[in-house]
Amino acid sequence: MPIIKTKTQKRDDAISLSKISTKHQVTIPQEVFEELRLKVGDIVEIVATQGTATLVPKRIVSRPPALKLTTQEQKLLQFAKKKIEAINKDILTSKGLTLDEADIAAKVDLIDPGQKYWWLEDWQKGERAAERDERAGRYTEYDSPEAFLKSLASR
Repeated sequence: MPIIKTKTQKRDDAISLSKISTKHQVTIPQEVFEELRLKVGDIVEIVATQGTATLVPKRIVSRPPALKLTTQEQKLLQFAKKKIEAINKDILTSKGLTLDEADIAAKVDLIDPGQKYWWLEDWQKGERAAERDERAGRYTEYDSPEAFLKSLASR
C-alpha cells in the first residue's frame, strides 16, 4: 500500500490506504504496523468519533493477585488510610502511624516501604514541630549551601 502525506501533516505522520474485506477486516499496512510497534497477536482498540476511526494499541498487563488480608490487617489498613489522609491534609492536627499500621500500608503499596519511618508517630512529632517553626517564621534562609555549611561550622 502506498503512503500518502499531505502538506499539513507533520513529517512523521503517514496516511495509509487499506481496503475492507468481505469479513469487515482491515489489513494494517507494514509502515503503520512498524510505526506503532505492533506485534502479531497485539490488542487494538478502535475508537469511532464523528465519522473518524482511530486505532489505539493496547497493552494488557497482568496484575498480581489481590492480597488476602486478615480481619485485623483490614482494620489496621483502615486506620492507616485515615491517618495518611489526615497527615496529607494538615500535618499539625494529625497523628502518625503505628508500626503495625505502617507495615500493612507498605504491604499493600499505600506507602513506600523504604519511607515507612516518615509516617510513624515518632517521626511525625518532629514534622509537626518543624511545621510550627516554619509557620511562626522560626527559620533561617541561606544564599548557598556554602553559607549554610559555614553557619554550621561556626556553632
